[in-house]
Amino acid sequence: MSIHDSAAAEPIQTDAVVIGAGPVGLFQVFELGLLEIRAHVVDSLPRVGGQCMELYPDKPIYDIPAVPVCSGRELTESLLKQIAPFHPTFHLGQTVTSLQRQDDERFLLETSRGTRFLPRIVIIAAGVGAFEPRRLRVEGIGDFENAQLFYRVRDPAEFAAKRLVIAGGGDSALDWLLNFGQDATRSKQSLIMVHRRQEFRAAPSSVAKMRELEAAGRLRLIIGQVTGFEREGDRLAALQVTRTSDEQVEQVPLDALLVFFGLTPRLGPIADWGLDLERRAVAVDTERFETSVPGVFAVGDINIYPGKKKLILSGFHEAALAAFGAARYVFPNKPIHLQYTTTSTKVHKLLGVESPARETTG
Repeated sequence: MSIHDSAAAEPIQTDAVVIGAGPVGLFQVFELGLLEIRAHVVDSLPRVGGQCMELYPDKPIYDIPAVPVCSGRELTESLLKQIAPFHPTFHLGQTVTSLQRQDDERFLLETSRGTRFLPRIVIIAAGVGAFEPRRLRVEGIGDFENAQLFYRVRDPAEFAAKRLVIAGGGDSALDWLLNFGQDATRSKQSLIMVHRRQEFRAAPSSVAKMRELEAAGRLRLIIGQVTGFEREGDRLAALQVTRTSDEQVEQVPLDALLVFFGLTPRLGPIADWGLDLERRAVAVDTERFETSVPGVFAVGDINIYPGKKKLILSGFHEAALAAFGAARYVFPNKPIHLQYTTTSTKVHKLLGVESPARETTG
């Protein structure tokens, strides 16, 4: 796997662009690779895995065929290992903002970071749309975003030795709290969690570890909500936290605030690409999972058709058929045959595995 962060001067020419790096998008890369279709992958999130990694990385998933149970993290890691032979390139932390058909029937795509692509086909595997963090609804506090207020952690070292407040009660909030709580120099004055209620949405094991750190004096838990702030010049100096128990407002000094209120999906620019939409989803056929725009496909939770079920395993099936539909555009003069991974020496070569010896009879 390679990650490409900077925009190129010229558009990147490739067979396919997959929009979305969740489980279905990753499996789509595999199905395309089996047909020798090269793919670049774009995702609005800063890491691969989609909802599985952002919303429930450590929660169990029970309906992946032949896998009795796995976490979202384990599923993502397995899929990355599976697609490794095809060397996909990932463009993370950016959304595809425009899609235009060119005179040569290719598509010109551009992202929010200025990255441009010229693929023959596009496959939208964007889940329920691009994810954006739910923001803290306190008037004026947005002035400090990306300076002292953050909704994602890109470099944990930025927060070392700082008075840090983490707001939220889900897996992401607890994961980062525990990460920063490992620093032995932390105290309950320099690491504070604000959550609106005693109950947490995170994994019980994470909550138990948080309670241990609290008992050891390594962090302070305030049950309440951020309702205001204090400013010193152009800096965020303190939060006003209204405690749930007595509705009293407490001043909480800080250097940085991390907010993890979850993610909210939006269809975003996809809605402006001329695709047939139904109930805020992309309409597709069930033969190739192609949209109303030839050469553009949609798989996973983003699409809709009669009998649609929003399951990961359904998305895997859709990805397989979409790959064969896409091959007609990438290789218009080449017959596309179904080859079984158990017996095809060509597929074995693509995967970098040794073909089993054939049995001989005397």
